[in-house]
Amino acid sequence: MRDNAKPDIRPANPHFSSGPCSKRPGWSLDALHDAAIGRSHRAKIGKSKLKSAIDRTRAVLGVPDDYRIGIVPASNTGAVEMALWSILGARGVHMVAWESFGSGWVSDVVKQLRLDDAKTLEADYGHLPDLSAIEFDRDVVFTWNGTTSGVRVPNGDFIPSDRAGLTICDATSAAFAQDLPFNKLDVVTFSWQKVLGGEGGHGVIILSPRAVARLESYTPAWPLPKIFRMTKGGKLIEGVFEGATINTPSMLCVEDYLDALNWAETLGGRTTLFNRADRNAAIIGDFVGRTDWIDYLAVDPATRSNTSVCLKIIDPQVTTLSADAQSAFAKGLVGLLEDEGVAFDIGAYRDAPPGLRIWTGATVEASDLDALMPWLDWAYGVQRATLPAAA
Repeated sequence: MRDNAKPDIRPANPHFSSGPCSKRPGWSLDALHDAAIGRSHRAKIGKSKLKSAIDRTRAVLGVPDDYRIGIVPASNTGAVEMALWSILGARGVHMVAWESFGSGWVSDVVKQLRLDDAKTLEADYGHLPDLSAIEFDRDVVFTWNGTTSGVRVPNGDFIPSDRAGLTICDATSAAFAQDLPFNKLDVVTFSWQKVLGGEGGHGVIILSPRAVARLESYTPAWPLPKIFRMTKGGKLIEGVFEGATINTPSMLCVEDYLDALNWAETLGGRTTLFNRADRNAAIIGDFVGRTDWIDYLAVDPATRSNTSVCLKIIDPQVTTLSADAQSAFAKGLVGLLEDEGVAFDIGAYRDAPPGLRIWTGATVEASDLDALMPWLDWAYGVQRATLPAAA
């Protein structure tokens, strides 16, 4: 019989949201005391802070010196859309998707841009498509780490070095947690609200020399809004990649990002960030391994995310319920944990199968995940007791 006694230890920090994600350990509003608030982002102090954010991003992520890095509006979504609308159309495109956000990029390219030569390669939640089927003579758009499915590409070996097309990679829940092979990636986008726990609203776009060459040699057939324009007169607007942002950024958010980068540097840089995420994800792996009612949504262990860990309920007494009842069961479990103040925002993404999604990026402390695991078992036991007895 399952023991439904409440655990004695609670997570010190119950924030396990997959975005915006938990702030770094020890963060407080005092971290923003030096923000350039009330000052123009065009002033010397504003430009200096924006340039510092770009330079330190390069150093922590290991971005090659000949790649451009720009801070852009509208979070990772804005950065991806900027790439799609500015770069695609010069050749055929292969859209690769296996979760909600990747599917969203497919929809934008097929239904909004309406490109004539667009192929799609998709897989269901929990699976990767056959990466060997990607046509790299085309431009390729894909998500490195599926935030809503917990499925990631294991490495960049599937991308040929001599590809003819450009690779456009949504890396928003991978940057700072997984090793990104920039020599295989022509456009990389992310938001600092993910692994570094920054505030939402700002995106980062990274361009290879090949991507810059495309921008300077190709003009899309459609009009581009101002916030998508990276060229003028056929040349890259270099200022965008030196801190002269396209629109007005929040200097509070920039200061917060600088604080997060400082924390990452103090820890030892990206390798330490990778290791923290791996260690956190392993705590959930140990729990799944010894628990009979839950499993990973990602089928192949090699593709399991170390940041956005997505789990499914496998107890037959739940899986034989109707889809609506399964969803209600999972939401009830999540609600119990939130009511107890031990875990916030860990329900599966709205388009994903019912279950849990727990963020394990570097800003999450392992001790909090250790404390959370018994609470998952407790909440499950409480929820299961509300079901009709099995026949």
